[in-house]
Amino acid sequence: MSYIEINGGKQLNGEVNIQGSKNAVLPILAATVLVNGITKLNHCPKILDVFNTISILEAIGCIVYWENSSLIIDTTKLNTSTVPDEYVKQMRSSTIFMGALLGRTNSVTISYPGGCTIGKRPINFHLEAFQEMNVSVEDDGNLIHCTTKRVKGSNIFFKMPSVGATENVILAAVLAEGKTHIYNAAREPEITELCKYLNAAGAKITGAGKDEIVIDGVDYLHAVEYTNPSDRIVAGTYLTAVAGTGGEAVLNGIGCSSLQTVISLLKEMGNTILCGEDYIMISSSGKTKPIPFIYTAPYPGFPTDMQSQMMSVLIKASGTSNIYEEVFENRYQNVPELIKFGADIVINDKEATINGVSLLKGSDVFASDLRGGAGLVIAGLMATGKTTIHNPDFIKRGYEDICKDLRNLGADIRYMS
Repeated sequence: MSYIEINGGKQLNGEVNIQGSKNAVLPILAATVLVNGITKLNHCPKILDVFNTISILEAIGCIVYWENSSLIIDTTKLNTSTVPDEYVKQMRSSTIFMGALLGRTNSVTISYPGGCTIGKRPINFHLEAFQEMNVSVEDDGNLIHCTTKRVKGSNIFFKMPSVGATENVILAAVLAEGKTHIYNAAREPEITELCKYLNAAGAKITGAGKDEIVIDGVDYLHAVEYTNPSDRIVAGTYLTAVAGTGGEAVLNGIGCSSLQTVISLLKEMGNTILCGEDYIMISSSGKTKPIPFIYTAPYPGFPTDMQSQMMSVLIKASGTSNIYEEVFENRYQNVPELIKFGADIVINDKEATINGVSLLKGSDVFASDLRGGAGLVIAGLMATGKTTIHNPDFIKRGYEDICKDLRNLGADIRYMS
């Protein structure tokens, strides 16, 4: 069985390049289905979720191959609107193919998705929106069948902003008849990137990054080349790692604009951060101040995908911190593993109270989700002695090579198989 081994207690210093964004590239890969031609997608991360998405594209008839860090996707021979169950069960983001296949073929058959175990994440928002767009939805509890003679534009009102549902409606609406308005749309940077890609291919979308998005349906999308942005959550992970261990590091290929809430908290914790157009510099003493209140929230609030990493840093803060997880009910499942390091954490429903301790000791721990696994890596870097992290495939779902990146900063960490 593979695992990650860390000998902790070392400061992090140096430079690291930030990989392409996982959360941006996955919906863009699904969106290539709408292009009856070729997409060249640059700066694509070689992570498990991308490999699984490639498998879906190939299973439905697309031709996909790598050119260094660029991915070439030819969808001209797409021949089915059924997404194979074996790939859907591996990751939550497979649901994004619903909107894309509806837009391209007017039908889709897909099973309920798998992925991390951080919460229920129901897809009722997606299905209800499709029904408003002239789509018939049949759900037998295992498979979802969506069909229509023609997707039609509509006014879609979300009770709360949902990233996946917003993306799915955008994809279904791009080639639809008429105009679609999405109200209370999610505002994450990754949605803006999806819209930029689609517009580059000939779509007509306005309002990306705002809570109202308008899509005017077009007849076709043309071949396109697009560059995927750098991953803001990977960058946030490495910033918190340096904050936890102390040291000075430069993150290349990303600016601060998509990480404002994370950076604001890191500064409040006592770190110095300088922002450039395409770099972030952090300097940390490793002595962390507590944060009384952190609430996870949709963008531009504090991202739930950074909650686990921030918690790991706060377990050595000089006082008590409180985190309120408002997005996913199972985000605290890594807490028992952090306690193995010596952390003092009390969970009460959505609230986590973290009483800072002065010393963490390396431990034998188990990752159970992507970001929780990254949080365990940070705790292992902060702890004295040896840490072994099992189930590293959770981490590889979103990090191209977290061990190599952290070794570039001076960490003693390696992937063992």
